[in-house]
Amino acid sequence: MAKKRIGILTGGGDVPGLNAVIKSVTYRGSENDIEVVGLRRGWEALTHLNVADPASRSHYVIPLNRESTRTIDRRGGTVLHSSRTNPSKMRKLPDHLAGTDFPTAASNKAGADGKTWDLSKQVLANLSALGIEHLIAIGGDDTLSYAAKLDALGVKVIAIPKTMDNDVRNTEYCIGFSTAITRASDAIQRQRTTVGSHERIGIFRVFGRDAGFTALYTAYATSIRCLIPEHKANLDRLVALLLEDKRGNPSNYALIILSEGAKWEGFELNEYGEADAYGHRKKANVGEALADEIKRRSGEETIVSDLTYDLRSGDPDFIDKLVALTFGNMAYDAMLDGKSGLMSALVDGRYDLVPIPDPKLGPRKLDVATTYSTERYRPIYANKRGLPIFLNRAS
Repeated sequence: MAKKRIGILTGGGDVPGLNAVIKSVTYRGSENDIEVVGLRRGWEALTHLNVADPASRSHYVIPLNRESTRTIDRRGGTVLHSSRTNPSKMRKLPDHLAGTDFPTAASNKAGADGKTWDLSKQVLANLSALGIEHLIAIGGDDTLSYAAKLDALGVKVIAIPKTMDNDVRNTEYCIGFSTAITRASDAIQRQRTTVGSHERIGIFRVFGRDAGFTALYTAYATSIRCLIPEHKANLDRLVALLLEDKRGNPSNYALIILSEGAKWEGFELNEYGEADAYGHRKKANVGEALADEIKRRSGEETIVSDLTYDLRSGDPDFIDKLVALTFGNMAYDAMLDGKSGLMSALVDGRYDLVPIPDPKLGPRKLDVATTYSTERYRPIYANKRGLPIFLNRAS
């Protein structure tokens, strides 16, 4: 009798804690005599795999066992690697599928011939050829949007949310968030000495294209001001507050942290480069733009520090390892129960299984009214009684 086989993949940006999920699922599988296979490079494994080619199979499909995963949870990143592949909107067909008939759609973000291909049929065929009965997909809102599509197509899939932006819907926490806040806080605390020595305004940029969780929570922990994508600031008021902070500081400096998608009145942040598989282009450095405005309006010198990629590098902290291990075991339990279309989550501070978010709703946003002072451009510290540990509710 053939062994039951499950697959696991990681998509989008890496965060600390992913390897702990992979290890927990693999170890549980060994206890139940279930074969676990890792799919390299996220959804690309299921679009580009040529099952008839041994080299392709060895490149994209990795048997996982206790020996090969024994120490992976001790470090960050993902041993399965990652990519930003969207199987439903492929700009180019893999070479071995050239000439194959797949559904197409016109797109201004398409390939050279002005269209994209939906390779879901190929994804289903590869899952069947590999004998994968259940799939565990770890990712942010982009990666999990395709997991939701697979569930609708009848594939048994369980999702695990990860992103240091913490903006996946239906959960209060995503793997990678705590480590990002810890790293950002440490970096800001270290750089106080330099910013203070030169009596400047320190500007720190972090990830957060659509949501300001990373900037807001770092500001909360370090007691500085912040700008977020959910609210357009009044720049004159902001500059006045920073100058007030600077004058009131014995070392004559001030600090502010910005989400990469931060906004202020009369300002539109430029984007550049080719859009990725989910339609996102890189954003110009909002920190540099703010520095220019501060110099122009006040004459003050600044120091701009881009913290983005450093926050997702290195080993997970305790919270991310704890949550990753728990989310992985919850996903495995759901798989054993034959469930599909669900995601490991924290809801009201408790672990739970929730529906995979509806992609049409987009990323989760901060509740500005209860978390962010639009007059002072800093977190709201009052009235936290009764809130879950991460001070926000799933939405």
